[in-house]
Amino acid sequence: MGAAKSLLHPDRILPSEPQTRAIARRLYDSIKDLPIVSPHGHTDPSWYAENKPFADPASLLVVPDHYIFRMLYSQGVKLEDLGIKRRDGAAIESDPRKIWRRFADHYYLFRGTPTRSWLDHTLSTLFDLQERLGPSNADAFYDRIAECLAQPAYRPRALFERFNIEVIATTESPLDPLHHHQTLKNSGWAGRVVTAYRPDPVVDPDFDGFHANLHKLGEITGCDTGTWQGYLEAHRNRRSYFKSFGATSSDHGHPSAATADLSLSEITALYDKVRKGPVSAAEAELFRAQMLTEMARMSLDDGLVMQIHPGSVRNHNHVIMDKFGRDMGADIPSATNYVQALKPLLDRFGNERDLTVILFTLDETSYSRELAPLAGHYPCLRLGPPWWFFDSVEGMKRFREQAIETAGFYNTVGFNDDTRAFPSIPARHDVARRVDASFLAELVADHRLDEDEAHEIANDLTYRLVKQAYKL
Repeated sequence: MGAAKSLLHPDRILPSEPQTRAIARRLYDSIKDLPIVSPHGHTDPSWYAENKPFADPASLLVVPDHYIFRMLYSQGVKLEDLGIKRRDGAAIESDPRKIWRRFADHYYLFRGTPTRSWLDHTLSTLFDLQERLGPSNADAFYDRIAECLAQPAYRPRALFERFNIEVIATTESPLDPLHHHQTLKNSGWAGRVVTAYRPDPVVDPDFDGFHANLHKLGEITGCDTGTWQGYLEAHRNRRSYFKSFGATSSDHGHPSAATADLSLSEITALYDKVRKGPVSAAEAELFRAQMLTEMARMSLDDGLVMQIHPGSVRNHNHVIMDKFGRDMGADIPSATNYVQALKPLLDRFGNERDLTVILFTLDETSYSRELAPLAGHYPCLRLGPPWWFFDSVEGMKRFREQAIETAGFYNTVGFNDDTRAFPSIPARHDVARRVDASFLAELVADHRLDEDEAHEIANDLTYRLVKQAYKL
């Protein structure tokens, strides 16, 4: 009897040249079953806290995944027809089977994209669906997935364990009470889910509701956010609270990588303007820049690893923002400067060995020109993996090719999946492991690296570096 048909080719992504592919196979086999460490992402902590069954295939795989619905929207599919809630409460499609059929009708749009590889991996390995999804089998796929989701083995905690996740970090606002993390803490479940501190709502004057958020921050902490010193103390208070729920990192999604180092009188005056508002675009940018330096100072005190995710023009489509709110797939990359932008922070803290600042980018031109040289010199800097649009096979290859010769492997931090789509986590990590095995195999085949070294590096990139960088 022949082998069972599989949607996934066992050598996908690995090099096509036979000798190099053989090396890559050996490297991949040595890391493919290592635990998943997911230090930064946006999965919903209520999934793990409440451990309720996922409702249906559409709400699991389509509705929460902006990689999916942004592509469908680009081809004329209305977000309402995909079950995306509107801010005004207007009617949307509520039949999950219809949403799934619409998704299956347009599955061809994902040809050649990382989303396609993640979805195929999920459908094949999680639900044993070995055909390519399309209109003709949409209902059969729906029924199979729905049948699985009704089983205890497909509840969030069971999937967490099945995926071999050692630890996962969610990301919360300083205003979040972390009730779900408290429930997890009290549950006795062995799965490790930690939070991460994302202060954007109270450090970005352009954030919706910024002034109300400042007031709420003061209420939560009992600190006087009407003063600069009270505002800083409120951050310290919340960072400490987040640490009590396992946080080892903060995350900063600023429009640019700009930092500043203002005098006390200058920042006190600026904060007073920001607090009262409105302020100019330049003043808002200067305040965000100062806050990155302040967050670095706090990280030296409390040990939180600092992540900077700049260069995304967020919510670019104002119509989508008005109708559906933030984070609806309309983020667009922009050119980003790091050398001059980070200099005020680096002049103050760049030589601190007890500080870790992980830099991400959506501007690939900065890899070899700026990011790799910076991380290859300053002790506090590390390079995060390719992010958002570049979390892909070719994006990961370009990162390795452009950054490693200058920064080396050990000024990077391994892989993180940065996802809201829980079932895609194993798929994303598998892609990263295959890309790294392929890249290392090329170095071995070119006699630039010995194979025993490549095995050690593969293990480091998959597991050790991420745990070390994020203090996990």
